[in-house]
Formats: sequence, structure tokens, C-alpha cells
Amino acid sequence: MAAQPGESHKERIDRELGELLQGLRVAVTGVQVLFAFLLTLPFAAGFPKVDTVGRWLFFVSLMSAAFASVCFITPAAQHRVLFRTGLKELMLRRANALGVTGAVLLAVAMTSAVALVVEVVINSWQAALFGAAVALTSGWLWIGQPITDIYRHRETDDVKS
Repeated sequence: MAAQPGESHKERIDRELGELLQGLRVAVTGVQVLFAFLLTLPFAAGFPKVDTVGRWLFFVSLMSAAFASVCFITPAAQHRVLFRTGLKELMLRRANALGVTGAVLLAVAMTSAVALVVEVVINSWQAALFGAAVALTSGWLWIGQPITDIYRHRETDDVKS
């Protein structure tokens, strides 16, 4: 991100870290709701009827949600540990990478959770179809489109110079 007019390097890092942590707060809420649901699922009355494919989908979703939670919570935890150490810029870069990793893991968790529900309710081939729809949509909107924007912005900057 570019510095705002009259903004020092330190002020920019402070602002960017605040913005990043706020964005992660939104993501962590969503992944925690999914994770909580997944943690209760094996104790539901109908879970023993889930077949082997469904159990694997559950396991993939559970582990992906757990690791996404770790990725989204880590920046806040590290912020507390690294408070007043002068490592804020390092923390910002690390938190950004963890946010992207968490988003990928959340997409995997959502995809496999949707596939699990569809596999139980309808059928296996539809589970693959709807799971793929979730994967492609989240992959494009969360990763693909922003990367495309970066390249288009760079090309525009190259033409101007």
C-alpha cells in the first residue's frame, strides 16, 4: 500500500497493521463458526450413517478449518508477544502471508464441508460439482482476482513510465 499524504513510514506500518488485523478479525469469525459446527458434527445422531467418502470430507474440512483458525489468530497472538520490540514491519509481512494461507485453508474447509453435506443429502457426483463451485468461486474472488488486479496495475504503471 502506498503511504497516505503526510504519512511517515512508521505511521504507514501502524495503519497497515491495524487494517490487516481488522480484516483478519472478520475472517476468524467465519472460520470459527465453521470449526465449531465441525467439532459437534461427529456427536450428531446421523453421523454414523456417513460413508467413507463423507468421513474423509469431514476430516479434510475439520483439519483445514483448524489450521485456518491458527493462521488467522497467529497475528494477534504474535502482536502481543512482539509488542514494543520494533519488529512491527516483520509482523505485518508475516501476518499478510498468514492471512493468505488462512484464506486458502478456509476455502478448502468450506469446499469440503459443502461437499460433505451435498454428498450426504443428494449424491456423490453432485458433491463434487457443488464443492468445485465453492472452490472456484472462493479461489477466484479471494486469490485470482486480486492477483490479476496486481498484474494489470503493474502493466498500467509500466505503460506510464
